[in-house]
Amino acid sequence: MTKQTALRTEQVEQPRRVERLVAGKPTSDGAGVKLTRVLTQPLQRRLDPFLMLDAFGSDRPDDYIAGFPDHPHRGFETITYMIAGRMLHRDSAGHEGLLENGGVQWMTAGRGVIHSEIPQQEEGVMEGFQLWLNLPGRDKMCAPWYRDFASAELPRFTTAAGVDVTVIAGESHGVAGAVTREATAPLYLDIHLPAGSRFAQALPAAHNAFVYLYRGALKLGDDAVPVQRMAILANDAQADGVVIEATEDAKLLLIAGRPLNEPIAQYGPFVMNTEQEIYQALSDFREGRLAA
Repeated sequence: MTKQTALRTEQVEQPRRVERLVAGKPTSDGAGVKLTRVLTQPLQRRLDPFLMLDAFGSDRPDDYIAGFPDHPHRGFETITYMIAGRMLHRDSAGHEGLLENGGVQWMTAGRGVIHSEIPQQEEGVMEGFQLWLNLPGRDKMCAPWYRDFASAELPRFTTAAGVDVTVIAGESHGVAGAVTREATAPLYLDIHLPAGSRFAQALPAAHNAFVYLYRGALKLGDDAVPVQRMAILANDAQADGVVIEATEDAKLLLIAGRPLNEPIAQYGPFVMNTEQEIYQALSDFREGRLAA
């Protein structure tokens, strides 16, 4: 999709403030892929409906080359955004896709998927993000779904101030994103701001929201946000959005969504509402029924 100018300007009269800044935790997952877990399990209730955000990025093949061999999921959605690199997805529902520079892979695990994500490069930079989005209890056992979006398919716009925005989910400045979800109404934007520019985004007061800065530096109101930090935006009934100012060239994710306000029971790759449902998922996986 070709880049367009913003269809309208969003007005924010009462911006949200920064509640707190969070530094991610270095860890590894899959077959030893090194990554930073930005949204960790203790923050799941606060940032409902989002369950996890991982940032990965390295030009050292040993950090990523083994990838993520076959592993199961149930009860939520995964959104993988590849900034640089190539990753091959295969799953038990018969889906296969190559995720490349600037592309997005959106997978609904639903009642169960076993999949693999294997790098298709032996050198160079691999960088991107994986976000986990919860499903409401009524949809946790839905049929699995999968869609690849090449970079050129993602809606984009540029503001009058020269801010470039990719709309992965939701709507911004009159531009509809690649994916919408009724229950959680996720907003997922990748925003690139030139130094000295400003970007305003309206947000429903009841939605949980955060910013993750992966390049440069910015300010949210009076608060400076350093690189590789997540800024959790305060929930304020009077606030109508967020205003972002770049103190130098900046690239960030802005993510927001409607909380489900349901119990969260997680055991590794399974996220359900009760412990009994977790036991059932484990049993189904061990007995070969999870992805049947």
